[in-house]
Amino acid sequence: MRMRKLCRQNQECPHLRYNDRIATCMRGTYLLLLVSLLAACGGSGTGETPRVDTVLFNGKVVTLDEASTIASVVVIDKGRIQAVGGDDLRSRYSATNSTDLQGRMVMPGFVDSHTHIRGQPKRYIALNDTRSIRELKQLVRDKSAELGPGEWITGYGWSEDVMEESRRPLRGDLDEAAPHNPVYLQRAGGHSAVVNSLGLEIAGIDKATADPDGGVIERDETGELNGLIREPRQLVSQFIPEASDEDVRDSLVGMLKAQLSLGITSLVQAEDTIGHYPEWERIYASHSGDLPRAAVQVAWEGSDVMAQFGRKSGDGDEFLKVGAVKIFVDGGFTGPAAFTKEPYRGESEYRGMLNMSIEALRRIIREAHSAGWQLGIHAIGDAAIELTVDELVDALQALPRPDHRHYLNHFTVMPSADTMDAMAASGIAITQQPNFTYTLEGRYVEYLDGDRLQHNNPLRTPMQHGIHVAISSDILPIGPMTGIYAAVTRKGMSGKVFGADEKLTVNEALRAYTSLGAWLTNEEDRKGTIETGKFADLVVLDQDILNVDPDHIMNINVVQTWLGGKLVYQRE
Repeated sequence: MRMRKLCRQNQECPHLRYNDRIATCMRGTYLLLLVSLLAACGGSGTGETPRVDTVLFNGKVVTLDEASTIASVVVIDKGRIQAVGGDDLRSRYSATNSTDLQGRMVMPGFVDSHTHIRGQPKRYIALNDTRSIRELKQLVRDKSAELGPGEWITGYGWSEDVMEESRRPLRGDLDEAAPHNPVYLQRAGGHSAVVNSLGLEIAGIDKATADPDGGVIERDETGELNGLIREPRQLVSQFIPEASDEDVRDSLVGMLKAQLSLGITSLVQAEDTIGHYPEWERIYASHSGDLPRAAVQVAWEGSDVMAQFGRKSGDGDEFLKVGAVKIFVDGGFTGPAAFTKEPYRGESEYRGMLNMSIEALRRIIREAHSAGWQLGIHAIGDAAIELTVDELVDALQALPRPDHRHYLNHFTVMPSADTMDAMAASGIAITQQPNFTYTLEGRYVEYLDGDRLQHNNPLRTPMQHGIHVAISSDILPIGPMTGIYAAVTRKGMSGKVFGADEKLTVNEALRAYTSLGAWLTNEEDRKGTIETGKFADLVVLDQDILNVDPDHIMNINVVQTWLGGKLVYQRE
């Protein structure tokens, strides 16, 4: 109607010739058509919607941003998040790939800020799922038959807390299973191991051998060795032939890829050396974009050696970078060897031990801090924590350094309020493992009591003091759902609640496992939330973790994992 009216008006105008009136009419018609097309295309000057790689739609997008925004659509282009919002976003973009989330929940990829990913040689046995000593012995027996006599058998992951026999495996068990092979099996947590007679003989350990500094060689009631050694691991492990990088490379790559199935898109390798860092570079160069983003913590090897290395914390690219300097101040509770202020429960004097002298700790902290390195320090017992914080504060006062981001790994036994206040004032953070409350319940009940037991692996209290607290796994177990479950319920394996006042909300636990972990590697502006401009590292869950019964959190599965906008895991 409007076009016909315009044409009539032009035809009736006495100042226009016939041809001019016709031309003017046609121009008006084309103009109206163009305006209509532009309106249909959302106002684009070109008449085309922007082209992007991927649009995820029809989901519950839990962004974990400061406003706790919930969206339904994520737009991804060139590995980063282009836009986040409601259903109207779909009409604004043309996507090469559109994925219907079918109402499922989407969240940022997990950042495991303290883990241990290792490739394993042929001699290795995974014992994490072992539920009886009988089963463990059969695995050792099978490995002995596979390798033949004389070859070392190693393994990791057993725990007496889940054994049908309710005890630890001992030297005699391993002798029975593999009398002609040296055997060395580490407990879950890595702070103790059981060794058979042949392994002890090769290591030169007998009942007359004195306990080493920082370690305990256990004996039975008759004074005979029972095969258990608590810290240090090198007493026996130094005699085990070291596997080459080539031997374990495929295994290491497989372990890294397995993290994606757990929704882990970024991790901090919590222990390595500068000499081994080039192997990480080789692996990541060969698998660009297919492995979780990683920061590799390295041991301090002296100012000159570290300077020759030529890199410091944060150097690298978006997929692989150098992490903090790792320092072991004390042992762990699977020993037990964590350094505590009061003796262990049932002990008159024993309270764990330091892994180094105070002078050595002070020197390393001062040297590394002065050289510009970030520090990530293993401190589990309250005595170790207080000592470490004192030395860090002294170093920071002697040489102030803004935004240093030094942090403690673990923080199992809560220190004094004064120490926590000092941490907050000095910007010393924590990467905490609430999953320990669940998996190490038996160790804590045996070795701790009172407030030390109730507030094991505290979360709420240090946060209330103003300390930055991230959540990580330390592979006990690796899956984030156990850590979130324990952070939210504070339940051990028995179902008993420890320190209910330390509970976090689900939203707080998710933040601690994502954006707060990204902060530890100075990457909170690039990952950890679903916001425009950040890496498109996303996880799709089969249940809404914000609304599920907390007791069922460990039953939640990862359906998809997206890394840099690429679908890298799809659950069958």
